[in-house]
Amino acid sequence: MNQWLIDGMIRLRMIDQVGSGIRRMFETQRQRFFPLPDYALGASELGLPRVEVVISGKILDVKYTQLLMKRTDLDLRQVLLLDKVQKRQALSTDELRLLREAKLVEGRAPNIFVSAQVAAWTDDKARYIRNRGLDDGYYRELIVDYLKRYGQASRQDIDALLLPKLPDVLDATQQGHKIRNLMQAMRREGIIYREGGRSTAIWRLAMGQPLS
Repeated sequence: MNQWLIDGMIRLRMIDQVGSGIRRMFETQRQRFFPLPDYALGASELGLPRVEVVISGKILDVKYTQLLMKRTDLDLRQVLLLDKVQKRQALSTDELRLLREAKLVEGRAPNIFVSAQVAAWTDDKARYIRNRGLDDGYYRELIVDYLKRYGQASRQDIDALLLPKLPDVLDATQQGHKIRNLMQAMRREGIIYREGGRSTAIWRLAMGQPLS
């Protein structure tokens, strides 16, 4: 671009000179309670620097919008990181530590979710419980109660019993690992045992377990 044209546009405030426009875009989106801009840096076909920016004009998560409306004391960095959480984007160790210290998020990476404190601010306690999940003791009791009542259970039976109660933040693979690890722990502790191969396994209560 012609340098004279650039200088003229700067003087007329048609373009930004010192890079403050990026911060202004973030602040504007924050004030509108919309998701923050996403930037992608790369190179054009000619090898020149290329910057792509995506600005969403709609709300992705109404609960985060309510949070921003209620918590005007959050600084831009905290808002930026919370925005990454709502978009399910990865957080660095330092970023995660910053949010944890502010008690804004909980969970284990990569399954980070809004904390109980933020859930209270946004009236989203139910989703917090679904994301956090229930104590393993609760899942164990469900399995034991099922085996007491029906005598045996296939893995499909256990999946049908537990999957609706597992945390929403876990994907299908993680949910499968959760159930498998839970059952293996119960087997090692002598609570249940398996008959047959993995594909046709039947689970029963171990000897000595009360049936009533």
